[in-house]
Amino acid sequence: MDPIPGIKPNQSIELLKELHIVTRDGKLNQDSRRKLKQVYHLFHFIEPLLNELLVANQNLALADHGAGKSYLGFIIYDLFLKVRDSENIPGHIYGIESREDLVNKSAELANKLGFSHMSFLNMTAEESIRSPQLPEQIDMVTALHACDTATDDAIKFALHKRAKFIVLVPCCQAEVATVLNKNKNQSFGKTTLSEIWRHPIHTREFGSHLTNVLRCLQLEAHGYQVTVTELVGWEHSMKNELIIASRNGNQRKNAQQRLELILEELNLKELHGRFIY
Repeated sequence: MDPIPGIKPNQSIELLKELHIVTRDGKLNQDSRRKLKQVYHLFHFIEPLLNELLVANQNLALADHGAGKSYLGFIIYDLFLKVRDSENIPGHIYGIESREDLVNKSAELANKLGFSHMSFLNMTAEESIRSPQLPEQIDMVTALHACDTATDDAIKFALHKRAKFIVLVPCCQAEVATVLNKNKNQSFGKTTLSEIWRHPIHTREFGSHLTNVLRCLQLEAHGYQVTVTELVGWEHSMKNELIIASRNGNQRKNAQQRLELILEELNLKELHGRFIY
């Protein structure tokens, strides 16, 4: 088959077909090109982190949390680990997902493609923290569009595993907005800042933004340096915030204090256990 314009060299066309990025007749449509652009852009951020990890530890372990169809894990394997398999440089990707049917389908696809250093685990986030099926040390944790609190579950897992890097693209952050809405009447008498989320559309948008602010403070309180950037342009996806955290062991001195003050000021104290532990 002739090379498909826009596809990286040596990439598995069969994988891209299975992921519905390339059509069965080997073509890219407009929607597929948009998906591929997002994938390549995310990998652009992840690849240098993986290279850094290989310098320090060749036995690379990556966990994709809330993996769903393991879209991201397969792409990372195909673009990064596949060539290293042939060079006998060990590395392994673990897809963690609570839906058994998705886990089984991912395992079948990995076997079909010969992606031997991939494992798919059917377990909850809490189970994954202490499961003997995962190594004690995980080098990188990713969570791509893990919905609502699933991103927080990935963070908790990463902190327990002392991951060097955490790469998050959050999605559908509803929990904080729900608590803001529930406590809205009480908040009116507590702080004039409640005007920020008085209207329902503002509650939703502010709650989503605030969720990621709290997550960044949480990571900084645990010794991570955090970068927040745009994954792709707004014309491609409204869920495009990319959070990259690198563990350097230097806790931001006032991160936890500021986190606690925000929860207090915005009447979100009941979420203390979600963001502070």
